[in-house]
This record gives sequence, structure tokens and C-alpha cells, in this order.
Amino acid sequence: MHYQDALVEAIREAAAHLLAEDVGPSDITAQLIPESQWATARVITREPAILCGMAWVEEIYRRLDPSIQLRWSAADGDRLETNQCFLEIEGPARRLLTGERAALNLLQTLSATATRTRHYVDLLEGTGVRLLDTRKTLPGLRLAQKYAVTCGGGHNHRIGLYDAFLIKENHIAACGSIAAAVKEARSIASDLPVEVEVENFDELEQALQAKADIVMLDNFTLDDMREAVRRTAGRAMLEASGNVDETTLRQIAETGVDCISSGALTKDVKAIDLSMRISGLAGA
Repeated sequence: MHYQDALVEAIREAAAHLLAEDVGPSDITAQLIPESQWATARVITREPAILCGMAWVEEIYRRLDPSIQLRWSAADGDRLETNQCFLEIEGPARRLLTGERAALNLLQTLSATATRTRHYVDLLEGTGVRLLDTRKTLPGLRLAQKYAVTCGGGHNHRIGLYDAFLIKENHIAACGSIAAAVKEARSIASDLPVEVEVENFDELEQALQAKADIVMLDNFTLDDMREAVRRTAGRAMLEASGNVDETTLRQIAETGVDCISSGALTKDVKAIDLSMRISGLAGA
């Protein structure tokens, strides 16, 4: 399945799952409100953020009631300031409130991923180094968080186990050598990129001799990264991984590697503080 088609399907599945787990048989609290009551609600952020998750919110409310109108004043990837209203929702009050938590849960999580990513990208400004995500995503939100990373200005590593080879220590042990693992990967799918994770200079040379497309430098020191760049001399793309945070990111980039991957973009995010408030009532 093409990535865009897979993302559309993931949005539908996420919306259905979130509503099912939250609403269950019915929203009993919403039944306190007259069925004919219409309302307008405003969604604001309590802190600076990069917005992400519009399509998920739209799908959640479409499933609840197609008559609900969403008016966005910002788009995915836009910077939001504290107390900024970026969305107005109008429709049956019951449905607005039923969808509130499911919608905000997605928005606060994906916006957090996009916000963390933009912060890291800003720290890399001027280095030319690309920031990559990993497969360390929240369960069930792989494509959603991968999308959020792109909204923050980052780039996607492989999506899953099917779209690129990443040959790690255990693969090498099971295959017998780096050369054997790379050769087998080429025979399985010659059109897919082959990456080899290395832990020392001997393994680096083996990966280069095997003509790996990408070499991941796992937990190399800064000095060793610089030496790896010198030895590689453009024969493969170099990816730095391990001990990456906002205090080390710039230093790693300045060693000359091509890209840096960080699981913190997706697995350690702190949800953005968002709030929805009814701002107007009217009869249907």
C-alpha cells in the first residue's frame, strides 16, 4: 500500500478506535444536553506548539455528525502561541462534547511530536544535517507520529520492517558476517536501501567494503564520529544514533555526519496542553 493511502486508512482506524474506547455504548453525560441544542466551541493551546493532527480531528467529528463545521485558523506545521485559538467547532452540542477528548488526545500527542521535532530541527539550523525519527513510536500511532515528525521539519527513517533493511548486531550474528548480510539483502530486494549498524571502526570498514548504502554509528564518541567521517570519505551515508538529546545534538551534527536519528522525537513526548470551551449556544 502506498504511504499516503496507508496514512488515510490509519486516520480512519484511529478515529474509530478512539471513539469506541471513549464513547462505548453511549455518552451518558452528553444526554444532559437537549438534543436540539447547538453550540460553538473554541480550541486553544495553553503553551507554544507546532500544530499537528487536523485530519484526525476532522475524521472524528465527521463520524459523529457530518453537519459539524470545523473552522481552522492554523494548519499542520504552523507555530501556535500561548492562548491562541486555532479552531472553532460548530454543531450539535452533544456531539461537540462527545468528540472533545478523542480529538484533543490526538491533537495534544501529535502536536507534541511535531513541537519536539521542530525544536531539534531549529538546533540543527545551518549544519545541513537531516533529523530522522525511529520506530520507537507510541503503539498504534506509527504513521501518525511519522507524519507529525514531517510537520515539525524532520524526516522519516524507515516506516516499518518492510521498506528498508537495517542490519543490526543480531542479524549479523545470524548471517555470519556483515558482508553476508548485505549480500543477502541485495538478493532479496535490490531496490531497497541497505543500512548497517556498526559499533567500531572494524565493523565500519566491513560495512563500507560490503557497499552498504547507509552506516549507522551506534554510540560513537564525538571524536570517533569525526574519524568515521574521515575514513568513510563519502562512500556511504553516515547516520549517528545514541545519546542524542538537545545538549548533544549540535555537537554531533558538527562532526560531519549526514543525519542523526532520535527516538526521543516520538517515544518521550509530553502532551501539549490544549483546551476546548463552549463559546456560544443557539437553537438548532
